[in-house]
Amino acid sequence: MSSKAFTSLMGSVNSAVVVVTTVADDVRAGCLVGYHSQSSISPQQYCFWLSKANHTYRAGLLATHFAVHFLTADHLTLAKHFATRSGDDIDKFADLNIELHEHGVPLLSDCLHRMVLERLAIVDDGGDHVCVTAQVVDSESAGKFTPLRIADLGKVAPAHGSDERAVHP
Repeated sequence: MSSKAFTSLMGSVNSAVVVVTTVADDVRAGCLVGYHSQSSISPQQYCFWLSKANHTYRAGLLATHFAVHFLTADHLTLAKHFATRSGDDIDKFADLNIELHEHGVPLLSDCLHRMVLERLAIVDDGGDHVCVTAQVVDSESAGKFTPLRIADLGKVAPAHGSDERAVHP
């Protein structure tokens, strides 16, 4: 399969985007994530992939819990906030309304569709992202919604370029 065909396939899928947040050693982290999926019905499990160039990846290596915030069309500004800024440089949560889950994970108050996960494993298959597999420990939703999708973001310059996502041994 050609790279062009793969890009076309992935562009056609137009996945929903989520914001993943976590905390480790009192360091809060969060990023926009396009790779994520339910991975088990019973028990309820979810997976998401973090870029190795990302501050959230480094915090996530030490974290036990994460929150996945499902974004709606009304969350475009929030999505860009988490996509275009690096936790290496700023506190992404400084100007946001948050509450802390009992496990210390920052929850975005403006996101009514979210779940808290307990990490089961981190899988590094040598690519530029790692897969975090996790068990659902808490979830809440305000009902059905239309998710914000990758195509809705337009041209967004990520906080870390693709050259920073080099494959690590």
